[in-house]
Amino acid sequence: MDKAALLDKMRVSGDERLLLSQILDRRRQAQKYASLVPTDFLSPHEQALAADLLRLAPALDVTYLFTGGTPDAERKILCFLPDWMNPETLSPDKLSETLTPEELPIRALRAQWHDGGALSHRDLLGGLMGLGIVRAKIGDIYAGETSADVLTLDSVSEFLLQNWTSAGRARLTVSSIDLSAVRVPPRQSVAIRDTVSSTRLDSVLASGFRLPRSKAAELIRAGRVQVNWLDCDKPDKLLQPGDKVSARGFGRFTLDRTGDLTRKGRVPVFITRYL
Repeated sequence: MDKAALLDKMRVSGDERLLLSQILDRRRQAQKYASLVPTDFLSPHEQALAADLLRLAPALDVTYLFTGGTPDAERKILCFLPDWMNPETLSPDKLSETLTPEELPIRALRAQWHDGGALSHRDLLGGLMGLGIVRAKIGDIYAGETSADVLTLDSVSEFLLQNWTSAGRARLTVSSIDLSAVRVPPRQSVAIRDTVSSTRLDSVLASGFRLPRSKAAELIRAGRVQVNWLDCDKPDKLLQPGDKVSARGFGRFTLDRTGDLTRKGRVPVFITRYL
């Protein structure tokens, strides 16, 4: 299957098609030069698209893995590995310990402030975008009360060290830190236990966001729902434990597990909803 046919099979267009085309080019580059070739940071949705693409792509002497610099990172780079690199010996969460800085292009910066009040993720990202940095160059942003740790590509880290001086109303002092020193705040969530008639997407979505089932089905048909980061417009899609569900304007949750049928034939569901 040639490149164009492969992209056609993915049924993507515009920026997504361009991104997947670039990913295929980098895969070929890793094979041609027998070297590790990374992408820019990818959103969870882009990672899911890339994984689907690579499952369809013809076999090459190239393997791959995703890493974001921290174990729980959402935004990750896709690293293509040449045949002499064994992915079984490379933990995605410990690549910084096994690869040189030149091979792994993720850097960590710490931005600190003492005035201007608390800064949100939006404040920090806005400060970065104001410098002309595109989102693909920035990984996860972990905001605290008086500091934030930011993962970036090495291609922009030096620029940010010299030029990122403010966010919101606060003046920043930015320094470089080791990836192992990144502070990841605990994620806020709430546990939900409910029973549903089945694990259909519309039923579980209604439970996860406390919505009428008709409203849940409406969101799905409107293209506002993703399952495991991929768009899903089928209300009757059956979910499995571990599936991640998000809805624009509502947030996201994970279906952790299901229980045995109740005497009334309903399915207990255990959900973690992220706040």
